[in-house]
Amino acid sequence: MQASRNPAAPTRMTIRDATDTDLDAILEITNDAILNSTANWNIRPATRESRAAWMAERRAAGFPVLVAEEEGRVCGFASYGPFRPFEGYAQTVEHGLYVHPTAQGRGHGRALLAALIARAEAQHVHVMVAAIEAGNAPSLSLHARFGFVRVGFLPEVGRKFGRWLDLVLMQRILGSR
Repeated sequence: MQASRNPAAPTRMTIRDATDTDLDAILEITNDAILNSTANWNIRPATRESRAAWMAERRAAGFPVLVAEEEGRVCGFASYGPFRPFEGYAQTVEHGLYVHPTAQGRGHGRALLAALIARAEAQHVHVMVAAIEAGNAPSLSLHARFGFVRVGFLPEVGRKFGRWLDLVLMQRILGSR
C-alpha cells in the first residue's frame, strides 16, 4: 500500500501483524491518545505491562493486532475484540484504531481499517462496531467511507478534560454466517 506526506514524496507503508518489538510504539501511541485527545477515554496513561497483557489477550483469543509501519517506524495500530462478554454476541466485534499525531492524514487509518475489516471477514465476523467520540469528525468520516452507519448516539456518557463527552455508535454488517 502506498501513502504519502505530500504528492511529491511517496513513501512505502506496510500493514502487518504486531510483534512484541512493536509494544513500545503501541504504548506511545496509546498514551498520546489518552493524554492529548478524546479518542481514548482513559484518564491515566497505560503501562507497558498493561499493553503487553492486552496484546497477549488479543492474540490468545485469535484477534488481530495490526500495525501500520512506514520507513521502519510504527505509525499506528488497530485491533478488535469482543463487543460484549456474552455468547450471543460472539460474531460481533468492537474495534479500536489509533494513528500517531505526526502520521495522521497520510492514509494510515484507511489502510489499517481496510486490513482490519479483511481480517474480520476472514474470521467470519458478522458485525463490526465502532464507538467514536461525537466530536471526532475525522474518525466519523473515515468509518462512513468504509460503509459504517450511525446506529446510536449516547449523550454525556463519558467525562474527560473537565467536560462531558457524547458517544456515537457506528456499525458495519460484514456478512452472514
